[in-house]
Amino acid sequence: MEIHQVNAKQGLQWILSGFYLFRKAPLAWIMVCFTLVLIAMSMSFIPLLGKFVFTLISPAFLAGIMLGCKDMEQGKPLEIAHLLAAFRTSPAPLITIGGVYLIGQILIIGLVMLIGGSQMTDMLLYGKRVDESELMGVMSNMLTSSLIALTLSIPLMMASWFSPLLVIFHNVPPIVAMQRSFFACLRNFIPFQIYGITLIVLTILCLMPYGIGLIVLIPVMFASIYVSYKDIFLAERLQFKYNQADQDYQKANWSNGDETSARSENETKPDAITTEDKPKDSSERDK
Repeated sequence: MEIHQVNAKQGLQWILSGFYLFRKAPLAWIMVCFTLVLIAMSMSFIPLLGKFVFTLISPAFLAGIMLGCKDMEQGKPLEIAHLLAAFRTSPAPLITIGGVYLIGQILIIGLVMLIGGSQMTDMLLYGKRVDESELMGVMSNMLTSSLIALTLSIPLMMASWFSPLLVIFHNVPPIVAMQRSFFACLRNFIPFQIYGITLIVLTILCLMPYGIGLIVLIPVMFASIYVSYKDIFLAERLQFKYNQADQDYQKANWSNGDETSARSENETKPDAITTEDKPKDSSERDK
């Protein structure tokens, strides 16, 4: 499976194609994403454990949505059941990806707290007040730790971006899938920069009217992940197919039309005299 390098403008094209995929079934997309957000909010009420569990299983949810995108290309509808589709096929590799991502997040948070010091930790977690003489040192440590967290979080996100799709579509082992995902994002770093900047701008715009625009932006973002996967790993664009029932119906219409036209032609033509209906010659009659 080859990793293709695409043009920089494809970063914007992924979002446009994602919106086109969303426009094919907007109500179904909204219901799927709303259900996913509802699951995440419900699990967040479980102290500490809920966020860990959701991080573990989130790659399986993403893989299920990607299966829904593939079904849409084949003329099948997107359903809420697609959220659980990946749990029936390959749950263990997807949960492994979630586990690696979770361990990476824990290590990054621990490093941030170690660099920031106990004063920053007390201020962020417990709301402890800091003296003005110590505030400059705390802010400096916070800025340094934030930059380190961002620097380490980007490679972790790159490794997790395409890995659920490689597992669900190509049966790639989870660690190998994360490696290929990282190198795919690294090879297409400029398109992903344009893609990320565009998403940041769109997020700010969607948050302005009370966050209503996120109803469209979240499904478009999920759909754009599938589009970018096809572009980088398959070098293909979205290719929608008609449903098999529609194809059979169309073929039936064509066949009925041919039969009708043939029947009408036979009715309009004069009756042909076959060899059996021809009168026999006198010689044959004498025989």
